This record gives sequence, structure tokens and C-alpha cells, in this order.
Amino acid sequence: MADLLIELFSEEIPARMQARAAEDLKTRMTNGLVDAGLTYAGAHALSTPRRLTLAIEGLLDHSPTLREERKGPKVGAPDKAIEGFLRGAGLSRDQLEERETPKGAVYFALIEKPGRPAAEIIAEVLDDLIRNFPWPKSMRWGAGALRWVRPLQSILCVITREDGSEVVPLDIDGIPAGDSTAGHRFMAPARFTVSGFEDYTTKLKRAFVVLDPTERQAAIWQDATNQAFASGLEVVEDKGLLAEVAGLVEWPVVLMGSIDEEFLDLPPEVLQTSMKEHQKFFSVRNPRSGRIEKFITVANRETADSGATILAGNQKVLSARLADAKFFWENDLRIARSEVGMEGWLQSLGNVTFHNKLGTQAARIDRIAVLAREIAPAVGADADLAAQAARVAKADLSSEMVYEFPELQGLMGRYYATAAGLPEEVAEACEAHYSPLGPSDDVPTDPVSVAVALADKIDTLTGFWAIDEKPTGSKDPYALRRAALGVIRLVLENRIAYSLMGLLEKSYVALMESNVRRNRVAVVLGDTLAEVALDKTAEERLFIYDLQDIERSLGLTSEFVMLNEEGGVELRISKSDIVLPSLLSFFHDRLKVFLRDQGIRHDVIDACIAMAGSDDLTLLVKRARALQDFMTSEDGGNLLQGFRRANNILSQAEEKDGVEYSYGADRKFIEDEAELALFEALAAGEGAISSAIEAEDFAAAMSGMAALRAPVDAFFEAVQVNSDNQVVRRNRLNLLSQIRKVCGQVADLSRIEG
Repeated sequence: MADLLIELFSEEIPARMQARAAEDLKTRMTNGLVDAGLTYAGAHALSTPRRLTLAIEGLLDHSPTLREERKGPKVGAPDKAIEGFLRGAGLSRDQLEERETPKGAVYFALIEKPGRPAAEIIAEVLDDLIRNFPWPKSMRWGAGALRWVRPLQSILCVITREDGSEVVPLDIDGIPAGDSTAGHRFMAPARFTVSGFEDYTTKLKRAFVVLDPTERQAAIWQDATNQAFASGLEVVEDKGLLAEVAGLVEWPVVLMGSIDEEFLDLPPEVLQTSMKEHQKFFSVRNPRSGRIEKFITVANRETADSGATILAGNQKVLSARLADAKFFWENDLRIARSEVGMEGWLQSLGNVTFHNKLGTQAARIDRIAVLAREIAPAVGADADLAAQAARVAKADLSSEMVYEFPELQGLMGRYYATAAGLPEEVAEACEAHYSPLGPSDDVPTDPVSVAVALADKIDTLTGFWAIDEKPTGSKDPYALRRAALGVIRLVLENRIAYSLMGLLEKSYVALMESNVRRNRVAVVLGDTLAEVALDKTAEERLFIYDLQDIERSLGLTSEFVMLNEEGGVELRISKSDIVLPSLLSFFHDRLKVFLRDQGIRHDVIDACIAMAGSDDLTLLVKRARALQDFMTSEDGGNLLQGFRRANNILSQAEEKDGVEYSYGADRKFIEDEAELALFEALAAGEGAISSAIEAEDFAAAMSGMAALRAPVDAFFEAVQVNSDNQVVRRNRLNLLSQIRKVCGQVADLSRIEG
């Protein structure tokens, strides 16, 4: 057994690529070794800005000798068949063995592949890995053909055994493998030799290199929090920034600096974003006031003046950045507080295209406002406030601050709405209407915010469905899956009872009317005629325009109709009956994924989706949860078996007889006590279950179902449905149809799997 150490030493690797590159090095190298017959006990990869390192323990010294027996053609087969077999096996005819089989004499070949030394295999696999490494971006340098993320300077490749170590013989475009590496670029640049992984890590630490990125992150965070705590402050946690900064340094030195007094009144989010995006600084907050007062920077070296010069330079650059942010902030506040207020920004959004087939941001805001007003009563919001919030929620997209820092959209809208003197609910909706952005993001609960958030997401989904820009496979460029999940969480977590299809229809009509205004085309929307003249002369309007020309104009697949006597042209939109059911189905698919994580089976959801009113997501989930609980109970499982048996017998009989047994059983034709007991149980259960469902008390409905379990079981034990007496047989089949009808009030149980 041996250990293997590999280091690929280069110029600085971008921080965002290091973790993936280390994993790729480990995966590709170990897979290549195993494929060649070299197994190992363990492997781990590490990275710094200048090196990728892989350590493998318990590696075989040689690949095993492999013996393979192959069956060939029959003895006496054509020469070409035998020669082809010999070429594939790499043998001559005299090396073949003849054996008798039940089908006659057959040639067999015994192929032996001798094992190879580990060093030979490692060199082969590593050469291929380096030449074909999957960097997102790579470069060539000098006159060589080798590509790497940054110029590759050296390769360390050492096999260590109990009796010593050896360098794997390897040369890639003039870069030979060796047993040496270099320390910190500034503090210990000299090269040194290593004999194995432990020796390597020890000497690197002496040369001011912390190899493990997790160790660098822990050191940075500990030093940063200690320095902040000593000043009565706290570091704003940012795991993404911590990982990025740890990928910029090999020897982290944490320094804390001050922010000039003139910038301390900027919103803390502005300070935090500016320092993070431009300088990679951590924000240090005063826990009493919530203000960002200092910053943490991480240097890559120790200095004689304990970092004073580094801090001075960083503070100078930071002040210049924050001066820009302060200018944007003050200018935006001046506009927000003016007589025009945020409306001035809305006008400029008329020149910003949201999508070339869906119009401008201003047109989209108009649609969202209409939808928000429609949704408001269902969520308990004031309709006027909801419409007002929808009008200004995206106004900050025109502000200078959001132009500089797009990630602050919404948040800055809240600040500007407050400065403009708008109601608190409107200001909150400006920030909250983008939420939830992911499965772990908080869901807005204020009614006005909920109304605007729903309107925003539904307009997005309806629009992209109308122009047939749906997610495909793993591609979802417009984040429509996230938008649908956002609608689902908003509805469920706020317990909103609302017809989603009705809302989608209103959104679709608003979109069509918006397109009519934008393209100046006369369109029939249901019974409503939008009277807008074509942008053509009277003579031109006498012609039937080509359908493709209209599709290009509207950006929608539509049905063209030539109508009035005056030569006017109208366009009848006929897509809603295709678009909206498809979109509702998409919501149901996302709901299945959402509920699956909560333990609700997909077939249970399918059984509930098949019922009327499945576009009310709150009602649908309430039904699904109750059904899931019932199906996992003993009564539920047994009743399901009884339902299946009844359904199967009934379906076969209906197919055979060519009639539908759906009239209900007649008491006078009942012969057996078990039959009578089921008849009476179904009569009582139908009303009880129906009343419970009407009251949306699905727990009570499931209790009514449970009461049917015993009589159904007893019926099938005591009664033969296909009686020789045809009158009795028909009556019993009608009784089975009652089972299907009564149980079908709760859900389509035929969709429940075994």
C-alpha cells in the first residue's frame, strides 16, 4: 500500500472556482485510478488561491493481473469470423482452446492482462486530467498548447511508502513532475521539497500557507468577531462572503477599519452592499443602534506596521466608493420627496422593456395594479392601497441607487416610499412583493404586500405562458418555477381561499388588453371588443393581413378573423382555453414537489387534483392532508382495497354489458343481510360525507368514509356480485356504483397507488 500526493501549483485561481476544481480533481483522478485497477482507502482534496491539492491514502502498488475468458465462434466457422475474434482478443489461432458444448465444438480464448505499476497508471491518468480539466474558463500562455485557469507553474506528484518516497515520472508541455512546492508568495517564496502529505502540510504552515479552506474560514471569522467584540460591536454574518474571502488569501490577516462619519447615516444595507460588492469587506454593526460603523478586511500577509498601511489604502478607496453611494442616496431622496415623487420614476419605466413580447415595465405595472386590486378583498387588503402599492413597488428600478446596486431593488423602494410620505403598508409592499425568493425565504403576511406579491408573480407566469416561454427540463431562464412556488407558498401560508383559475383568466385578459394598446390592433376578448384602429389606412384595412404578420405584431399565436363591413379588422384571441389549463397544471406539478417534501404522496395529490375546485390551492391541500392521514390508517387501507374491488368488478361489467350502472340499488331486490347493511351504510354515509365536504370539514368526511370500511368488507365476504339472477346482479352492480359515487365525493380513489 502507498499514499499519493498531488499538487497543481499555478497563478491565482478565482475564488469562485476553487471548491469545484478541488472536487473535480478528486473525482476525475480517483475514477481514473479505479478504472485502471488501482483501488484506494480514502481521498480528500484541498485548495488555496495558488494550488489544488489531492491526497490519496491506501493506494495499491500495482494493478491486479486480469484474466478473462471469451467464447468465440464455432470450430469450422468461416475464417473471417475467426480472424475478427482473434483481433478482438489480441491472440493468435494457436492460442485458442477448443471445447465441446451442447451446440458443438467452440473456440475459447483466455486473455490475460498483466498488472502495471502504480506510478505508470498515475502518470497516465494525471496527464489526461490536466490536459482535459473542466475549468469554466481557461487560458493558454507562452508558445505551449496547454490550457489552465491561470499559468500552471509546477506539478508535485509523490508516492510515499514505508521505505521512502518516489516522484512519479511525468512531463506535461515542459512542466516536469517533482517533489517540491513553494510557500507564500511574499512571506516565504522559496521552494522546498516534501516527502508526503503530513510533511507537506507542516512545511506549508511554516511557509505561511493554510492549506485547508475550512481552516482559513474559521480563522477569519474568529479573528473578526474577536476584534469586533473588543469594540462592543458585532460582525454581520455573510457565509458567502466568508467563503469568497478565504479563497483570496493563503495566510489570512484580519484588520478592522473605520468608516468616515459622513457616511454613517447611509442605510445600513447600502453600506453593507457597497463594501461587499466592491471591496469584499465585512460590515461591523453597532448592536445598539443598528448602524454599520466599521469594516473588516482580510489581508494576505503580515506587515511590519501591523497592517496600518493596508488599512489606510482600503479606507481611502472605500471613502471614494461611499461618496458615490451617498450622492445616489441624496439625489434619489430629493426626487422621492418632490411633488412628483415616485411617479417620476414610473414615467421613465415606459422606456424600459420587460420583454419584447410583453411590453414595457410601465405596462406591466399597470397590469399588476389591476390584479392587486382584484386580489385585495380575498386577502383582507384595502383595494386602493393594494393598487397604490402595485403602482410604486417597482418605481425604484429607475433610481440611481438600484441602477448601481440591482440587488437592493425593493429594499430601496421601501426607503423611498417612506421618504415620499406614502402609507406604511405601501412602503412595506415595495420590499416584500419580491418574496418569497426561495423555499427558505420568509413569506409576506401583510395583506397589501401579499396582494402585490401575488399579482406580480401571476402576471409573470401568465405572460410567459402566453408567449410560450415555458421552463424546459433543467432550463428556466425566467425563474418561472420559483415564481409558481412563490404563489403556492403565499396562498398556503396565508390560508387564502381563492379560485386560481379565475385569477389567471383576469391576468390573461389584462395582458391581452395591454398588447392591444401597445400594438394598436382591434381584438375580441370574449364578449368585449377593444375598439382600437389598426395603424393602417382605410384602403389597407380592406386586406386580410397575413396571420404570421399579426403574430409578429402581437407576439402571440392567435386566430385571425375578418369581420366588419367597413373593412375593419378584428383579431379573436383563442389561446386562453389552452394557455390557462396548461399553467394551472404547472402549478399542480410544483405543488406536488412542495408537498412531497412534507411527506404527502404524489398519488394522493393526484386523487385530489381530479376533483372539482382543484384551482383553490388551500382547499386542495386541506383535502390532500386529510386523505393522506386516512390512507395511512388501517380503515383507509382496507377501504381502498374494497373500493378497488368494487370499481374493478363494476368497470368489467359495464364494459361487458355496454351499459352504465349508476342508478343506485333498489332495496326490494336485496337478498342478504350484509347487502342490506351496506345499502343502509351508503345511504347514511352519502349525506354525511357530502355535508362535511360542503363545510370543508375533510376530517369529518374521512370519518364518514371510515364508517364504510366494515360493511364493504362484510359485503364482499358474504355476497357474490355476479349472481345467476340477472335482476339481483344488476341491483348489486348498482350498489357497487354507490360505493364508487360515495367514495368519489372525497377524491378520485382510482388514482391512489397500491
